[in-house]
Amino acid sequence: MTEIRMRGDGYYSTHCSSQGLVIDRALPLILQALDALDPASSGTLFAIADFGAADGGTSIGLLRTLLSELRARAPDRPITLTHTDLPYNDFSALFRLVHGLLPGREHEGLQDLRGVFSFASGTSFHHQIFPDATLSLGFSASAMHWLSRLPATLEDHVHAVTASGAVRDAFAAQAAADWETILLHRARELVPGGQLVFANFCIDEVGRYSGATGERNLFQTLARLWRALHEDGTITSDELHRATFVQYYRTIAEFRSPFDDPASAVSRAGLVLEHCSSVLTPLEQFTEGQDAAAYARICVSSLRAFSESTFLDALEPGRPQTERQAIIDRFYAAYEADIAAAPKAYRREAVHCFMRVSKVV
Repeated sequence: MTEIRMRGDGYYSTHCSSQGLVIDRALPLILQALDALDPASSGTLFAIADFGAADGGTSIGLLRTLLSELRARAPDRPITLTHTDLPYNDFSALFRLVHGLLPGREHEGLQDLRGVFSFASGTSFHHQIFPDATLSLGFSASAMHWLSRLPATLEDHVHAVTASGAVRDAFAAQAAADWETILLHRARELVPGGQLVFANFCIDEVGRYSGATGERNLFQTLARLWRALHEDGTITSDELHRATFVQYYRTIAEFRSPFDDPASAVSRAGLVLEHCSSVLTPLEQFTEGQDAAAYARICVSSLRAFSESTFLDALEPGRPQTERQAIIDRFYAAYEADIAAAPKAYRREAVHCFMRVSKVV
């Protein structure tokens, strides 16, 4: 079974720094959420959560801006900041970052912010994390496409976004159930008037999604290269089919659905959609004169940060660790060579659904 995890020891945020570009674009929604909460009007605890924080490095800039703005508006109000992720997450790197102890990133710590108390939770956002009516503001970026369970095995694909028919329908049904569950848990956690800001991977109104805005499709390429390892006898049929991302990219309509239905459980729980839009964020692109091999290394380093566990865990656990890692290294080397041969075909753009949600009193 795949243990959903990002590469640790600060690797994720170091090699996925472009995700910070997406997160920074959520700042206007964060400030709108602060306006709605009117933090100066109360001296009670102001609780913030970063859901699916990984090692914290991609969101810490936004959180510092949020905390500084909150402290300016409410100088004496106590603040808690809780980073949440799965138990397999590298919380050690997160703690070192928050406390200014991560080599090369000491200046990013939050220890200088007065009256801010940092915590972490290893509970999935598919479950309730905070007591009822205690959370003021929840934030999550590039995380809620991960499902609570794998609903089906993809025979000829590695990601549901390229699948079709009954198998894709199974993923869609699981994603819909998970989305409702996520929102209902947040509804219980939020204080009256509480706010949520999300930037989730999505399929936008014209069918674009991260990994499929250029000539080559990321997930089709990964499936082809993984299949090649089976065709040459490197991996077994079981290993071929076990390489399935426990993910689903929802459409904008799927994100909106629980809010657009006044009779839904989410609407009845008091959650109201204040803003919803698709956002395409250009990331680093190959340019004429650039070293194609260097560009390919950047792309693959970013990819490995979130995808390696899916393929590593697909391999038989009985294989020696050195053999398993050698197979994975060969797989990503093939992908790197593919990009280097046609770098312009692989556009690096992120496609997200940005949302702000209020808990009505």
